[in-house]
Amino acid sequence: MRIAPEGWPFIATFWILEFGFLFFGYPIAAIAWLPVAVWVVAFFRDPIRIGPRGDNLVIAPADGLVVSVRTIDEPDFHGGEVQRISIFMNVFNVHVNRYPVDGSITYRKYSPGAFVNAAAEKASLANEQSSVGIATPRGKVLVRQIAGLVARRIITDHIEGTAVRQGERLGLIRFGSRVDVFLPKGVTIKVAEGQRTVAGVSIIAEWP
Repeated sequence: MRIAPEGWPFIATFWILEFGFLFFGYPIAAIAWLPVAVWVVAFFRDPIRIGPRGDNLVIAPADGLVVSVRTIDEPDFHGGEVQRISIFMNVFNVHVNRYPVDGSITYRKYSPGAFVNAAAEKASLANEQSSVGIATPRGKVLVRQIAGLVARRIITDHIEGTAVRQGERLGLIRFGSRVDVFLPKGVTIKVAEGQRTVAGVSIIAEWP
């Protein structure tokens, strides 16, 4: 199983504790800690994802549950009304995020903030977040990584000017969070609230 490099310090710490409980003669503690040690390995898994590709498609940037599909105003990158798809990741989902489209990064913004429930609507404005704006031949796409109740670190891999490919790694959010995708109004949405997505595989929208 491939592991995101950011996970190795956590995995090492959790498993040192596990073996420490065994070495110093605390078998009950070792048994109780084992599911946590296994979970931290699973949390940082980074599976290879092969799915549909094409400049007419918008692919899910995150594993998780679609908690909102709505039209809102996005003044910073799009400068007007857009369609927003919000995907909530629980602590059992893969947390490596992926680019939904091919293009060039023309906008980057990090905003510190709170750590309220990422599934809540106010998290889109109140929570710590990192935004990446991508210019494509068909239009603009904004991806926003949003921290949650447990998340305390957002990692976004690339800087402005970077050419990115659909399905490749965008970054990672540690321990429960949300990813929003902002699309022009003419794009056809292919998911609905309550649907689950797989990063790099699920089609969430299609350009006309």
